[in-house]
Amino acid sequence: MITRFERFLVSLSGITRSWHKIAATELKKYGLKGTYAIYLVTMLRYPEGVTSASLSDICDRNKADVSRSISELEKKGLLSREDNRSKYRVLIKLTDEGREIAEEVKRSSNIAVEIAGLGISEEKRQIFYDTMELISSNLQNLSKKGIPK
Repeated sequence: MITRFERFLVSLSGITRSWHKIAATELKKYGLKGTYAIYLVTMLRYPEGVTSASLSDICDRNKADVSRSISELEKKGLLSREDNRSKYRVLIKLTDEGREIAEEVKRSSNIAVEIAGLGISEEKRQIFYDTMELISSNLQNLSKKGIPK
């Protein structure tokens, strides 16, 4: 008998693995890693700029990963920093080329999410996202406090 734990982890792993493969394929045509998709799409919401620390919090990624990704995206001319005094406090912004690529990534991602959700009613979709957010929050709290004995 498959336990809730196994069903949850296998489903989550399948979703994650498939998404990474899709993102890697889509971003390969720009010479980018699939992991950059989340940063590019998120930065579209901040045309005035966002700090590395904020991007780390918004995307729920560690600061080292964000820093490496930002450095690589900057080298490729897809984003710029307002000031080089501190990597974590300066605003980073998409360049025109970065914005174009981010818009394309967002468009492709939206298509992928629509296809992934085929056959799901809007009501069930809302329940799904609410449930995923609650599970995520509960697991984040649990990872900080530990499993009760």
